[in-house]
Amino acid sequence: MSQPRQNPDAGQAFPIYITVVAGLLFLAFAYLAVGQAAVNRGGAQTAADAAALAAAQKTRDQLADMWLDALSDPGKWQAIFEGAVGDNFCPRADELAAQNKASVLDCQQATLAYTVEVRTDIPVGDSVVPGTANRKSTAHARAVIESLCSFPPPGDDTEDDTLPELTCGDQVWDPKPDDPPSRLPKPDDLFDVHLAD
Repeated sequence: MSQPRQNPDAGQAFPIYITVVAGLLFLAFAYLAVGQAAVNRGGAQTAADAAALAAAQKTRDQLADMWLDALSDPGKWQAIFEGAVGDNFCPRADELAAQNKASVLDCQQATLAYTVEVRTDIPVGDSVVPGTANRKSTAHARAVIESLCSFPPPGDDTEDDTLPELTCGDQVWDPKPDDPPSRLPKPDDLFDVHLAD
């Protein structure tokens, strides 16, 4: 009796199968690396946004306090609402960046605006993509402080204790020099803080 003939192609699919599986695994790890980088970049952008907003909000709060202090002197109001006075709060940006595991590379204060650039403290991490293990993401953000209020310029013929009417958005305020702070506009009534491009 003769032996059955063996197919000479038997077992040829196995190396192809191994190659396809290896290729798919490599692609999966490459996508993971892209995902890691995207998460790291997102963390950098979050840190930059938070840092810029924190500095701007601190400035807004200071300007609101300055307005309360100058309430009885409307001649000083314009400089306050234009942001011509106040301190630089870039150190506040440093604090918020650190809370988001990033470091401030640059913080610039302009009139009623802050621009912050940060770098993450944590690298992307190990991946199949060469050279990415120690890379850190950077991002920048700009926060602006927008005055929401307008008022007529003080005139020389008004009584000493009469203050101009303050219109902030849809709200009209009629401040008096002896008003307690609870009856006066809050910082977010006077100024809006938001991110800008």
